[in-house]
Amino acid sequence: MPNVLIRDISSATLDKLKTAAKKRNRSLQQELKELIEHTAQHAAADVVGTAMAIREKLRKKQIRHSDSGKLLREDRNR
Repeated sequence: MPNVLIRDISSATLDKLKTAAKKRNRSLQQELKELIEHTAQHAAADVVGTAMAIREKLRKKQIRHSDSGKLLREDRNR
């Protein structure tokens, strides 16, 4: 399995990661591996692709949605 080396991480960041790992009863390596794998699985491209697919489905239904910005302004002005 490949290895990854991260250099020049701040002490504050490292302390936060160590604390998070300790809370989850994991080693720092296990915590970092979990974070990296989770991030890779939920990459921004997947989110954008999903949003575009939902937008396309809504377009096909030809439903007109109100302007949420206008509704928010009206609500705030009450």
